[in-house]
Amino acid sequence: MHIVLRNLGRVMGLAMIASLLVGCADGDVRIPRSASDQRAGIKIVDVTAETIPSPVHGSASTGGTTLPVGRAGEYRIGVGDIISVFVFDHPELTVPLAEGERTGGFLVQSDGTISYPYIGAVSARGRTVAEIRQDITARLNKFIPSPQVDVRIASFNSQRVVVGGEVVSPTTQSITTWPLTLLEAINGAGGLTEDADATKVAVRRGGESYVVNLDSFLRANADSSNPILYGGDVVAVPHKRSEEVYVLGEVGEPAAVDVSEERVSLTQALARQGGLDETRANASGVFVFREVDGQTVVYRISLTSPMGLVLGTRFILAANDVVYVTRSPLQRWNDTISRVLPTLQVTRMGSE
Repeated sequence: MHIVLRNLGRVMGLAMIASLLVGCADGDVRIPRSASDQRAGIKIVDVTAETIPSPVHGSASTGGTTLPVGRAGEYRIGVGDIISVFVFDHPELTVPLAEGERTGGFLVQSDGTISYPYIGAVSARGRTVAEIRQDITARLNKFIPSPQVDVRIASFNSQRVVVGGEVVSPTTQSITTWPLTLLEAINGAGGLTEDADATKVAVRRGGESYVVNLDSFLRANADSSNPILYGGDVVAVPHKRSEEVYVLGEVGEPAAVDVSEERVSLTQALARQGGLDETRANASGVFVFREVDGQTVVYRISLTSPMGLVLGTRFILAANDVVYVTRSPLQRWNDTISRVLPTLQVTRMGSE
């Protein structure tokens, strides 16, 4: 509620500034190409082909630190993993499955080792399956001639990824020998909810927070936006925040326009709200208010010429922009007359 009231107050204040900017002119609104009003704390820019601002990607902006894409590597065993070891023609060296168990093998202990018959402790933490197989084979060779050893991971327990936020089923997923990407992790949690913001997915890794634009991968197959995840990563999908621009003044239907899903130009926003009021609007007095680095910048664009109309299609609006269309000088005169006439009529009747 406080946010709504704050935005409403901001919109009202900017509309008053627009009326003051226009009030100083009798016809077309003329503002220097680049000027500043220090007293009002605003910067005024007359939009031309040279001064039109670059598009500001609101919801598509990733922000934060870039998450390294990473590479798929061999799985390295950790504490809690269960390793199965098979020695051909020597079933006594294979741990049998207990009743009700789905996997059998050797649990990697807290010290990073497993205890294997004949040879004792075998270092496992941080090693690959191939490295453990070579170690066991070399050490068993003292007891069994040319042992044929196979080592597999029966259960992946040491490396996990937590996925939460705006997903259907928040979950914890294990890292396996198959690389786990961000998209696969989210799909494993049931996918995104309707309220999810795929453009600002947070990934916390090693005490550092990153923001990933998964939407750019879904729309444009940008591999950097679908990174490989590692054990200990925490993925949080945020709630989608509404991103709007406010179209006010002499237009068909003053209202807020949603810009969270697509880029919207000034011309599109005006058209969606019924366009300029032909009898009341001043096409040379169209303003766009935008906060840039803590300063209010006022962009003025005239839609009275073909070039102005073209610039309107190239002017991409950003979230929280305020578009204000001023009244024409003739309409301001008519409004003044409509307010004065009743008073004149009452005065005339009183003097008769």
